[in-house]
Amino acid sequence: MAGAITAGQGAGPLLPQPHPQVDFFLCDIFDAIPKDDMATMEHPIFSLSTRPDRRILSYEHRGATIEVTPSMKGLATIHDKDILIFCISQLMAGINAGRAVSRTLTLRAHDLLVATNRETSGDAYRRLRESFERLAGTRITTNIVTGDEEVTTGFGLIEKWEIVKKSRGGRMVSVTVTLSDWLFRAVLSKSVLTLSRDYFRLRKPLERRIYELARKHCGKQESWRISVELLLKKSGSASPRRVFRKMIRDMIEGDTLPDYEISEEPGDIIRFDRRGVLVDPGADAPPLSPETLEAARQILPGADVYALEAEWRSFWAVSGRPRLRAADRAFLGFVRKKAAAG
Repeated sequence: MAGAITAGQGAGPLLPQPHPQVDFFLCDIFDAIPKDDMATMEHPIFSLSTRPDRRILSYEHRGATIEVTPSMKGLATIHDKDILIFCISQLMAGINAGRAVSRTLTLRAHDLLVATNRETSGDAYRRLRESFERLAGTRITTNIVTGDEEVTTGFGLIEKWEIVKKSRGGRMVSVTVTLSDWLFRAVLSKSVLTLSRDYFRLRKPLERRIYELARKHCGKQESWRISVELLLKKSGSASPRRVFRKMIRDMIEGDTLPDYEISEEPGDIIRFDRRGVLVDPGADAPPLSPETLEAARQILPGADVYALEAEWRSFWAVSGRPRLRAADRAFLGFVRKKAAAG
């Protein structure tokens, strides 16, 4: 088995981390990790092209239908989706903290760029504005269920956006974004999954899309198998099957996918295996009090709290070693989630 990717890598096939010591925008270790809605992880909605893509995309699988229509700016891309992941993460942080949330959010543009592992140059702000334009202009018609509600409807991924403050140099400082009702329902029903922070370090659009599919379909399973033909369909790639197969083989060779290993099996089958390797958190891991360990014993009677502590510290390490405002509270939240999962 290939070794797990370490979160601090700065060279090679993963993008570097320009802000390794940033105090991320959310309140604890769970919310510091990006969250993505399951509907857009399951189905191909975003373009994988790095050039303006003005195709009308159609997809149907097991009763789910999608038609994606671009604006003159082109289809929203998998990299534009970073904005939605940021918004979903903010909303889930509010929900988990018991705060009222709205589908309209006011964001600091700098925070968004930093949290999604982007540079904060003038060109980065220009590209961010283009992403907002594509997200608002791309129209989706679908019957995909979000929040236990199936409605065949057409909408933009974001309803509107507005720069509410600019710097003297003309850069956006803060922006107000209104998500679609469809996406907001997914958040309210907690139809979301946690992503590795290294998702934002994947260079290639197909790598991001394949990671999403692996994360959605593996779930708590140790492995997931899928045919190359179906994987091509679910990915939304426009490449011929032989080219797509070669790209998957390159991914297998590069072994850059966070959380999962990819392998090829007879019969044109691709297999994904969870890495599941504990990472040494090092000497800078946040300390926990004896009272916290005792509280963990009460939450999960009979559990080895020191094994839980080791697992949580490993989780913290591979999540990018975020600075925690309340490590004890974050650990107990981790234990409660395990208890709730049975």
